[in-house]
Amino acid sequence: MTLSERLAKRQAHPGQQPQTVPTSSPSPQTSAEVPRRAARNADPFAGVKRSVHQGLLESLGPKLYDAHLDQHELEQQVTQTLQTVLQRDDTPMTAADRARVAQEVADEILGHGPLEPYLRDAGVSEIMVNGHDQIYVERDGRLLPVDAAFTDESHLRRTIDKIVSRVGRRVDDASPMVDARLPDGSRVNAVVPPIALDGSLLTIRKFAADPFTVDDLISFGTLTGPVAELLQACVRGRLNVLIGGGTGSGKTTTLNVLSSFIPDDERIVTIEDAAELQLRQEHVLRLESRPANVEKRGEIAIRELVRNSLRMRPDRIIIGEVRDGAALDMLQAMNTGHDGSITTVHSNAPRDSLSRLETMVLMAGVDLPQRAIREQMSSALDLIVHQARLKDGTRRITHITEVTGMEGEVITLQDVFQFDFHAGVDERGCFRGALRSTGLRPGFLDRLADRGVYLPPRMFGLEEVYR
Repeated sequence: MTLSERLAKRQAHPGQQPQTVPTSSPSPQTSAEVPRRAARNADPFAGVKRSVHQGLLESLGPKLYDAHLDQHELEQQVTQTLQTVLQRDDTPMTAADRARVAQEVADEILGHGPLEPYLRDAGVSEIMVNGHDQIYVERDGRLLPVDAAFTDESHLRRTIDKIVSRVGRRVDDASPMVDARLPDGSRVNAVVPPIALDGSLLTIRKFAADPFTVDDLISFGTLTGPVAELLQACVRGRLNVLIGGGTGSGKTTTLNVLSSFIPDDERIVTIEDAAELQLRQEHVLRLESRPANVEKRGEIAIRELVRNSLRMRPDRIIIGEVRDGAALDMLQAMNTGHDGSITTVHSNAPRDSLSRLETMVLMAGVDLPQRAIREQMSSALDLIVHQARLKDGTRRITHITEVTGMEGEVITLQDVFQFDFHAGVDERGCFRGALRSTGLRPGFLDRLADRGVYLPPRMFGLEEVYR
């Protein structure tokens, strides 16, 4: 069973088959060479859809954009109006084309136009709109162009406005970039002219209705059974964990999985830019940052939320991502009794994660010497989990690294597990390697034992290869 099939099976509604949308096959062309959709396949029913939409406006008026409009009622109105337009214009159309046009008109009004089929498709993990006439999706870790398009730039802008207005955000010439989220939790980023030179850009990171579990990550090859056992022990033993990796490497998914190991009797505070975490524990308090309004006032930054969370009696603090001076407040929280906290950071390697944190601490505007910052980091952090999206499209944890302390001015690290890139690739271009023990015994095993969490030493034996 392919990953797309597995995703579709997991996320489909009970008793309903998942809807899949065919995408065009991968092309050896570069992104710049891929022809725009309008040039390669214009919609033959664009005029009919405009007529149906206009007819609905005339019959329903303002009610057409009522958020509480019943979907069944709308579908009936669409069908009736479509029949009227076809009879009036004498447009030849098959039953399949008629059903497709009716669905697309309903998607335009109730949903997000040409994006709606891909939002429903469980096999699509990300949607990228590179202008009104070029759309890509990510499927199985690979980017593919699709035969869908917006009618024009104004059509795309209306869709973006619909998305951001639902969460109280705005996007215009004065504020041309915005982060928002869909009602289902999917993360949205939009950039409009004059910043976007060739037309508005929209990126949607889809939200999994049924979040992945540790067993799913093992089956996908993201990590191995022994590594999952190690990470579960580290979370239950209240070690502070930093998850690093590049964009789209799966950091948030791994953060969700690690958070699932937290005992149910602990009070958890989550802090995010856009709410993505899906914790299943009962005692969870969710905080979300807020951008400034039109008058450049009212901003609530991640750093303020971190400081406020310390007054909420948390057992654990989980920060979706640190990217500014909030890193200093996070390190101070980890060093003042809030063990077991977890966060993510963008980086290229475990050592880079520390360099990034050090830079972000300096962004806090506090004049601290370099050694003091590094001592804070070495004391606060226990484990670095580094993740990457490989060239074959798969997402893999590549390093499980322990922070062991300081030697002079340098924070010392030791890899406990490491991905074996030397194994090469198979005939399909997929990496053969797996996470393997480096044969080093972590220093935190004694701390875990003091807290009643035990791991077998054989897990770290160099002679054993876990797949």
